[in-house]
Amino acid sequence: MKVSQTEKCTLIVDDQSDLVSFLMKLTHEFKTFDKQNIVVDLTLYNSLAVKQINGFLKLSDIHKKNKKSFVVVAKNVNFTAISEKLTVVPTIQEAHDMIEMEEIERDLGF
Repeated sequence: MKVSQTEKCTLIVDDQSDLVSFLMKLTHEFKTFDKQNIVVDLTLYNSLAVKQINGFLKLSDIHKKNKKSFVVVAKNVNFTAISEKLTVVPTIQEAHDMIEMEEIERDLGF
């Protein structure tokens, strides 16, 4: 797991090619990132099942209750089949755009 921070968010990249272990490690270390917007980069995987992506839903729910963004970046995914409660986009740039939009919504009281 590689972690890098920018002004707006923390980028967490799975670099081990083991999604189950990555999700367990992220869950274990989640308190470390609970005050920041999070982008989880899963582009290492060429394809992921909807069930695998939805595995991040619990972390996303907790994070969004704390008024922070949680965005998953994945490619070759059926975006319409993923839970509407989970924000999933195909590129890092779109993840940053989503965080910007969600911050504006929070500032406006939505």
